[in-house]
Amino acid sequence: RELLTRTEAMQLRKTERTLKNIRIRLHIQAQRAEDRLLFDIQIPLAQSFRFSKAKKRLDPREASEYLMRHYYLAARTVRQLHTILLQNLEAQLFPKTYESKPLDAHFNQINEFINATDEDIFTRQTSTMLEVFLLLAERADLKNMTARTLRALWHAHSHIGKDFIRDPENHALFLRILQAPHVSRALQYMNEMGILGRYLPAFGRIIGQMQHDLFHQYTVDQHILIVIANLHRFTLAEYVHEYPFCSKLIANFARPWLLYVAALFHDIAKGRDGDHSLLGMADARQFCQLHSLSDEDTALIVFLVEHHLTMSSTAQKKDLSDPAVVREFAALVRDERRLTALYLLTVADIRGTNPQIWNAWKSKLIEDLYHMTLRVLGGENLSLDHELVHRRQEALALLRLYGLPEAAHEALWQHLDIGYFIRHDASDIAWQTRMLYYRVNTMEPVVKCRLSPIGEGLQVTVYTKDVPDLFLRICAYFARRNFSIQDARVHTTNHGYALDTFQVTEQTFSRNYRDIINLVEHNLTEALQPGAPLPELVKGRLSRKSRTFPVTPGIDLRPDASGEHFVLSIVTNDRNGLLYAIAQVLARYDINLHTAKIMTLGERAEDVFLLGGEFLKDPRNQIQLETDLLDVFSA
Repeated sequence: RELLTRTEAMQLRKTERTLKNIRIRLHIQAQRAEDRLLFDIQIPLAQSFRFSKAKKRLDPREASEYLMRHYYLAARTVRQLHTILLQNLEAQLFPKTYESKPLDAHFNQINEFINATDEDIFTRQTSTMLEVFLLLAERADLKNMTARTLRALWHAHSHIGKDFIRDPENHALFLRILQAPHVSRALQYMNEMGILGRYLPAFGRIIGQMQHDLFHQYTVDQHILIVIANLHRFTLAEYVHEYPFCSKLIANFARPWLLYVAALFHDIAKGRDGDHSLLGMADARQFCQLHSLSDEDTALIVFLVEHHLTMSSTAQKKDLSDPAVVREFAALVRDERRLTALYLLTVADIRGTNPQIWNAWKSKLIEDLYHMTLRVLGGENLSLDHELVHRRQEALALLRLYGLPEAAHEALWQHLDIGYFIRHDASDIAWQTRMLYYRVNTMEPVVKCRLSPIGEGLQVTVYTKDVPDLFLRICAYFARRNFSIQDARVHTTNHGYALDTFQVTEQTFSRNYRDIINLVEHNLTEALQPGAPLPELVKGRLSRKSRTFPVTPGIDLRPDASGEHFVLSIVTNDRNGLLYAIAQVLARYDINLHTAKIMTLGERAEDVFLLGGEFLKDPRNQIQLETDLLDVFSA
């Protein structure tokens, strides 16, 4: 009945053999009936295929990525032919009366589908392979193509070669697709039909490319298309409530389709040898030159591809209270347009990596960096003195709203140095002052919690006499409760009190905040009582993915810019109780912790600590600290 052509049947047989081969090897490797390609079995399964690359054996991780790409390409073929077959079946089983409406010289509309007037049009006039997607990008009432048109396009896509890629007419059509109202849907269809990977050979190389880095959840091609979809979503009025600040910025951004081009190339070099940002930058520049983009637009796109990770890294790993950090970032972006473009791409990129990675705390850090950089670009001279005066005035204004006596804050503030005011928001300063101004010299630990001002999790403040193992006890409590610490700000007053602030989250917080706040305040206060026993460190269990693709632990300890403190950067697999284990090592050597920047990327921890203490001034002690931390990560 011509539901399948001979060529399609051959493709299906080939794909079936591929999937059967993988499945049989999976049963043999698992020694049971197992139909799930779980992480811990992908590497030995890939090694059984003996994949080669340039006549060399791949390392285990590369081999597993190659296997999964082998699988995804086969699965995509099944999905594409499945769409064609089902539409053909439906047309034969449930024939419908329809009215044909002309769309242009090559296509007409049948119900809600695009139909080619001539099945050979895609091979006779190859530019129509882009024209059909331009129609989908411009018309919301068109759902897809008829089975007849899908089949013709599927068989014709092999005609896309160098001449097609170099044709100026096709360049104009592709740019029109990027500028159309439904660009995200059109690009997704182009990828499913194999057109996008043919038109952009660099994109074709990452189709089905897995990323075993513990935080990317999607294949590279799907991640890129999701990032474009996220950017496009910012432009739609019906989604303004999701990210109003992003929607506001993109509404005033000239030629937002340039962001789609940057997103298309930001990870396009994944899987190649070398820095994917630099390699992708070269691909992006070549695309811009081929499509005759202006020098200004080319420079913006190339900048975004090269630095698409910079804003996230700066916000999450560096101390934003340091004006030098903000000035350095402002010198990199240079103007407001680049800053806005990088902010929008960063938000869309993180959201498109793994739904579990994006949270309110990351959102706040990146948005804070945006606003501070904008002030510098506007000519404001950020300085510690200026920030100190500004924070104090703003905090005092908030305190007046609560009817506190005019000089109530002085009892506490006289013991706080500039570091405290710079590292805390005015709302935090006002809240802590309200809680502590009448018990500045208390002998009992004070623990206060509130819903975090960022809208997610709890903010916990601890005020008590400073003792060597205080931070360790606090981390022990959070680890025992399975709380995830997003941020820690540790401060010691001039009269020997610790004033520490933590941002913590936990999955059940949203259901019973009031009970949890009371519980944390009571239990943590008890845990901080003198003589209270420290719990044993219970090593958190690594996930299946972390065990299969472990992160090689990395430690970097170096003096900060002032030379007074040391910056400790660690990279390792995340697990429950990790911060408690680190705190144990620091407490062992009486090392003071000033701030902790906690960044969790899926199941990969990248944390930065600002440390002080006499122990670190001896190079031999620095080596000892690094060795002990490595022992903790490897245990």
